[in-house]
Formats: sequence, structure tokens, C-alpha cells
Amino acid sequence: MEFKSRDFSDAARVLKIRGLKVGLAGRPEAAPVIDGIDLDIRAGETHCLVGESGSGKSVTSLAIMGLLPRGALEVRGGSIDLEGVEITQASAAEMRGLRAMRLSMIFQEPMTALNPVLRVGEQIEEVLNMHTDLSAADARQRTLDIMEQVHLPDVERIYRAFPHQLSGGQRQRIMIAMALVLDPHLLIADEPTTALDVTTQLQILKLIAELQARKGTALLFITHDMGVVAEIADTVSVMQNGRIVERAPIHELLTAPKEDYTRKLLTAVPTLAPRAARPDARGGDVLKVADLEMVYGGGGVLRRGGGVTAASEVSFAIGPGRTLGIVGESGSGKSTVARCIMRLIDPTGGAVHVAGTEISRLPRRSLRPHRKHLQIVFQDPYRSLNPRWTVARSLCEGPINFGTPRAEALAHAAELMEIVGLPRDALRRYPHQFSGGQRQRIAIARAVAMKPDLLVADEAVSALDVSVQAQVLDLLDDVQAKFGIAMLFITHDLRVAAQICDEVLVMQKGRVVEHGPAANVLSDPHHAYTRTLIEAAPGRHWDFANFRALDTAPAPGPKGETA
Repeated sequence: MEFKSRDFSDAARVLKIRGLKVGLAGRPEAAPVIDGIDLDIRAGETHCLVGESGSGKSVTSLAIMGLLPRGALEVRGGSIDLEGVEITQASAAEMRGLRAMRLSMIFQEPMTALNPVLRVGEQIEEVLNMHTDLSAADARQRTLDIMEQVHLPDVERIYRAFPHQLSGGQRQRIMIAMALVLDPHLLIADEPTTALDVTTQLQILKLIAELQARKGTALLFITHDMGVVAEIADTVSVMQNGRIVERAPIHELLTAPKEDYTRKLLTAVPTLAPRAARPDARGGDVLKVADLEMVYGGGGVLRRGGGVTAASEVSFAIGPGRTLGIVGESGSGKSTVARCIMRLIDPTGGAVHVAGTEISRLPRRSLRPHRKHLQIVFQDPYRSLNPRWTVARSLCEGPINFGTPRAEALAHAAELMEIVGLPRDALRRYPHQFSGGQRQRIAIARAVAMKPDLLVADEAVSALDVSVQAQVLDLLDDVQAKFGIAMLFITHDLRVAAQICDEVLVMQKGRVVEHGPAANVLSDPHHAYTRTLIEAAPGRHWDFANFRALDTAPAPGPKGETA
């Protein structure tokens, strides 16, 4: 298939980087973090910078913004030219003048980038107050205008809201509004859609493209998701170990990658093709959920109304060695169901049977003997692992609490480290001494150490880059096969669900709208909402492993153009 490629050769060059080197501050003998990269971005162009975690993508963006952490990283050489201004030589005052006016940045996690004690409207106005002489009334109106441009509903209400009162997608729109309120010439977006569900992600990508086209902004988009790259990029630079190893127009990179590392990234992208069906295991169900209901805020003398229904009439079962995936947008009730099953919250109705015991109504003090039957792997392993404990202590805590002798628990922990692909001597190390993917392996080992009947994985791979994600999915598959564990897999990524799930259950607004074998749900969905989720999956028209566009749909060109 042919592509409609966009030519930017005549467009003004907004950013020119030559020979940029960044290293550890005060340690000239240490290997550079960024090792002599070159980069050009022109007006209106979307340039994607891709690579695994630790490749140097975010450090590059911080260097451009003049935000390298003092005392930790420093520019050792090279130049960063922003429309004639040399960033590496600019003073702090000059950089403050450039930020927001000529270059701006959207960060990955808006909840940590936004001030939790200021209303979001005030935070956008702060940018205007720092860089313009607008009156208070004009600044407020400008703020409301940009909030409307990013398609926020009821802007007067959201103007007065605090960050915690908004959804993830709405918070990200606030970040985009802050970044674009002064029409910068260069916008840097650092993993702005990684933690968002597929439909919200699609909305954010369309919004960025729409505003970029309207204002002619140059965009440096940093991501590890090659599906997103396929949807939005004009040009792609691939980073590995602080160097750019390949650069090409998007269609050339996807169809004829030259470097082995680029091919590795592409072949690691999960597809929507469901895994081969596994036979039903013999024996009773490990988990059986019947008419589960969870209503927040309902009842009580001081509470008015019927509360908010987060889950209603949810029913399913999982047999030994089988995986059921729950998919849906943020707020659909996925995690609520998982927390009810784990009894992290108490369901308001229905029944939950784990290993033959109904646990939904058991008093808290009576739950302890049943906890070993079900374990959970959370999305962020760094927050779920105690930073002050060694890996050995984290892995041994549960078994010891349930009566396993310390020596036996430690020996089993060493075996588990090998099973999850880590060395035995790593037991003496602490969580901060591991990468994100390694920490998730440790979290899985900790869960498996209890020899559970059921493993709940709540967005366990959503924050990982594609190659590490593929490794963790393979690990979960191996662990499940080895120990016969049933798994409940919560995800917003249908591509991931296709790789690991035997059955898929689709939730919308707290209710199950479709449930069946993964092959049926993902290949022949019956419900309109399921079809919407599938259509929103980035890169769905590409066969990344074979470097070709799929024949089942038009091949998307840059910015969604079709051949």
C-alpha cells in the first residue's frame, strides 16, 4: 500500500540538536547518559522519539526544556538551537522566558505535575500571569477559551475544580491547555497517554493533532508505544542506550526497519489476534462471582440518595490454569470488581467464592486464613513494594506469616527469583536498585510465594515499555502453567488482553456488556461498545511483526490520512 507522506523540507526549522551529550554531574569518567545525538524538528511536524525505558528519551526532553536536575545531570557537549536561541548557554531567566512562550511540555503523569491544592483554572492562569500583562478578567477569559479548545465539558465548573475531582483524561486535557495557552512553537509530549484507556488515549491524540494543525506547532512526542507512533508520527527517531540508532519517515520505519533494535521494538508490539484457546481444566472453579454489586455512598442516616453504582450484576467464573480478562474504560468498574474480590473493599451485594468458600460476607478477622488463596499484582510495583525492605524480606513475609519456617521460605524465595528471571543474589538488594520491569517480576514472585489459587493482575503491565511488557506477559504465562494458578487480568489494553486471556469480559459503567472466549469477543464483537474499544486500539491496522499494513483496513498515513 502507498502512503501520503507529508513533506516538511520547506517548513521552518524549530529545533536543531547537534552532538548533544549529557552525563552524570561531577563524574566525567562515567559513561554519558546521552551520547552525541542529532535531532531536527520543523514547524507542523510530529517527530516521535521511541525506545525502551532508560534509553534516554526523557533526559533528552529535559535537556531541551533546560530542566536537567542540578547536581545529578549536566550537558557535557553539543548544542540545542531553538529558533536561533542556544539553550545550553541560556540563563535561568532566559529559560523562564522561553518556556510556555516558545516551548512547552506535557508531562506523563498530570496528577503529580498539577498542584493538588490549587484549582485547575488558577493553574492555567498562572502561566498567563507569569508571561503576559493581561488583566485578571482577560486572563480568566483566555483560560476558559483554551479549556473549551481542549474540549472540556462545563468549563465554568471545571475551572473551579481541584485536580483530584477530575478524571485522568480531563487532567491530561488541563495539562495540554497549560502547555498550549501561549501558542508555543515547540511542544514536547512525554508519554502523555501511557496510563490512559484506549478511548481516552484516542481522544487525547486527536486533540493534540487538531491543536497542532491549527497552530502549526512542532511536536516532539516521546513514547514507547509503537501503536501510537503508527497513528501520529511523521518522522521517527529510535533511541538505544543514549544514542539515536535509526531515523526515518514513519512509513519507511514500519515497513523497512534497518536496525535489529528497531525490529525488536516492532515485533514486541502485541496484536489484537487472540491467543490460541486453551482447553478447560478439570475440576471446580477457583473463582466464582455471582451478581456482584458495589454502591459507593448509598444508605446511612446522613447520606442522601442512592449512592454511586460502581458495579452491578457482575457474574463470571475462572477455572484452574485459566485467565479471564476484564477490559473497559477508566471508570467502567474493572478495578472495583478486583478490589471486591480481594476484599480490599466490601461489596454491597452478590457473592464471591474463592477455592470453594464464600468470602464476600466474612468478617475481616475471619478472612486471614483465606488470604493465602488469592494474591494481587498492582500496576506500580515501586509503590507496592516496601522501599526499606530487601527483596528477600518482601518475598518471605507472607509465607512466614502463615507458618512457613524462615529457612524454607528463604529457599523458596531463591527458587522464585530464578523462575522470574532474576539472580538469586538479588535477594539482598532493595526495590530502588531494580528497573521497573524487574520490580514487576519481584511483585509477581511475591504473589506466587503464597502458592495462591487465584492471581489478580490489576493493570500489571500498562506502565511498561513494549519489550519489557512482552517479557512480563510471557512470565505470567509460564508461572500460570507451572503452578496451575487461575488469573483475573484487569487491563484497558485489548492488545494485551488478546495475548494472555482465554476469556474476555467487557465492562461499561459498572455492567457487563459482553463476555465470552477471547477469540469471539475480540474477533467478532457483538456489542457496539466492544467495537468502539477495538476501533480505538492504536496501531490496529498494522502487522508490526511482519512490517506491513494489514489488508483488512486502509493503511493509515501520517495524521490518520489513508492511502
